[in-house]
Amino acid sequence: YIEFREENMKNITAKQIAKQLNISEAAVSMALHNKPGVSTATKKRILNAAQSLGYDFSKISPNHSRNSGIIAIIFYNKTNIFNRSFFPPLINGIESELKSHGYQTALNYFHDVDDIEEQVNSLSALGYEGIILLGTEMQKEDFAPFAFLKCPIVLLDTYYPSVKMDCVVINNMDGAMQATNYLIKKRHSYPGYLRSTMRINNFSEREDGFYKAVRQNGFSVSKCIVHTLPPSIDEAYTEMLEIIDAKEDLADCYFADYDEIAIGVMRAFKDRGYRIPEDISIIGFDNSELSSYIDPPLTSVNVPNKYMGKLAAQRILTVLKETEYHSIKIEVNTNLIIRNSVISKNH
Repeated sequence: YIEFREENMKNITAKQIAKQLNISEAAVSMALHNKPGVSTATKKRILNAAQSLGYDFSKISPNHSRNSGIIAIIFYNKTNIFNRSFFPPLINGIESELKSHGYQTALNYFHDVDDIEEQVNSLSALGYEGIILLGTEMQKEDFAPFAFLKCPIVLLDTYYPSVKMDCVVINNMDGAMQATNYLIKKRHSYPGYLRSTMRINNFSEREDGFYKAVRQNGFSVSKCIVHTLPPSIDEAYTEMLEIIDAKEDLADCYFADYDEIAIGVMRAFKDRGYRIPEDISIIGFDNSELSSYIDPPLTSVNVPNKYMGKLAAQRILTVLKETEYHSIKIEVNTNLIIRNSVISKNH
């Protein structure tokens, strides 16, 4: 990708994109307006560059005027992440809010190995008034095919500064900092980090929050023990058993990117004779359904997922009514649910 400093990412023209890519301005124009005449590969290259450079697609996407009464919810799926318990309340929040305003919803499932451009093109013919895009697993380059759609799009559960869409996201950094500070306060020791092998935006931001809290408490991040584990209970359990049996260094307490990692690790520690929370304390993230039913119940960062869905629906309804459009970022704060997986060291 072509990276510009922020001051150079304004008012980018088709001519400038053409110059950067060393191709004709006509080819750039055809790609930006979704017209035939350029190959799929060239079109993708142009759209990726335009997205990266911060091109203002609203210049070629006038206000949407169709009145189908249908909002599409698109799941951009790479690893079946949407099967997890976090997402049904999120979708319920979207659907309930839209229904209360007389709108229907249409669910669409995209997979990254499919022909995304063809699927995105098909959206234009379906007459949706707007799109709520579940972008949890999306990377910056995945947004290029959506750039020329002429209906409002609200991006949910991820954010990239160069992607000029409305977005509703979790305040992951603050939630991770709050959890890590709580661990340090209770245990008076270096916290360990249970890091997900899946590297999505949410987990990267949680990692940043963990290390920020470590530094703010006067600790050296290089001394933190980190175990990188799959984000599923069974796989995290199996790999944590291997770490324990290999006599690797263990921390006194851990912050986990995700509840399922925390739950799998707790099970592994208990199977090897460690007491939770007395010997090792653990905090998760997402406050999943299982977190309150395991033994001991898991302290976890709660995300108001249904409310996030409601906010995304409200934003797209607002955009549909506005005559002037400016993209915004809505960041939803979290709160820590205190249960029994963390205990004071001097308890």
